[in-house]
Amino acid sequence: MRVMVMVQSTPAWEAQGQMPSTEMLAEMGAYNEELVNAGIMLDGDGLKNSAEGARVVFGDGETRVVDGPFTESKELLAGYWIWEVKSFEEAVEWAKRIPNDPSEPGQVELRPIFEAEDFGAEYTPELRQQEEKLREQVQHQHGS
Repeated sequence: MRVMVMVQSTPAWEAQGQMPSTEMLAEMGAYNEELVNAGIMLDGDGLKNSAEGARVVFGDGETRVVDGPFTESKELLAGYWIWEVKSFEEAVEWAKRIPNDPSEPGQVELRPIFEAEDFGAEYTPELRQQEEKLREQVQHQHGS
């Protein structure tokens, strides 16, 4: 089972782009090393604050672009991981160990990623083949 772990942004990060301390970076590096050594971490990165982002909004037959910053920081992401775990419960246990700054409240959200079998009969062999071809193309383009 693959799980996306989304790290929510904080008001300090959104307001000033406040970077983590050396100590926090070291703790996070050690935690990431544990995830990699356990064979769980597939990907993960931090995201710049919303002042450097944009939203593309669809609705009422039109498409709009809204430049950041965005005021609702409780709905913004600061980073993510993609983990492969045996169960959702295992992902929750790993998430409970994420290093955090006790002076800054925070949270992460965990969401299972759809797998091919989740789509049922609607996911035809042709659609599955198309998806596999696209994944192979992406891997080839990026050398992974």
